[in-house]
Amino acid sequence: SILLCLAGDNTNELVRHFLIESSPKGVKLKGCPNEPYFGCLSALVYQHAITPLALPCKLLIPTTDLMEETPEVTATNPLAERLKQGAACNVLYINSVEMESLTGPQAVAKAISETLAAAPPPTATVVHFKVSSQGITLTDSQRKLFFRRHYPANTVTFCNTDPQDRKWSKPEGGPAKLFGFVARKQGSTTDNVSHIFAELDPDQPASAIVNFVSKIIASQTR
Repeated sequence: SILLCLAGDNTNELVRHFLIESSPKGVKLKGCPNEPYFGCLSALVYQHAITPLALPCKLLIPTTDLMEETPEVTATNPLAERLKQGAACNVLYINSVEMESLTGPQAVAKAISETLAAAPPPTATVVHFKVSSQGITLTDSQRKLFFRRHYPANTVTFCNTDPQDRKWSKPEGGPAKLFGFVARKQGSTTDNVSHIFAELDPDQPASAIVNFVSKIIASQTR
């Protein structure tokens, strides 16, 4: 495990310690059930510099070597470098629905409504969901539906959980939160496709995935 120390302004608690544990799933803050797994330590640090998640405050990443007496201006943005590495987890791929020009929460809600109303309903497939500054890559390791699909960052227009908070019934039992992202249809500049997923592991919550994808989308507009 790795120890993460946070300095605060509370006189009763100047420093707080958080353990970072590693597993085959990746790295995460130990004892924080709402924290997702990250593919590498730098991705974990970057995400917590954007939003605190389970930490009491956001992390601050220095742009210079603190051990040097004379700081040197760095040519690259360390946050952007960490964003390139991204984060990944396994999710349930449910369905993809063409939306014409519709995007935003309405597109996600409409795609979920059509999916839940389908007879028979689509079969959920476990896929590896990786997001980075390059975009979103889905890998179906068992090749039940496809092998790999990539959605460049500049084609992804929206990502969020179901606005109506509906759930997907997992085959092994129990509800799973639904979420989705909207991306432009390949070869089109106007038509969109809404891709729908469900949580597979409570340790990799949809809210954390959505948050990371939303930061990627925001970075494209700067």
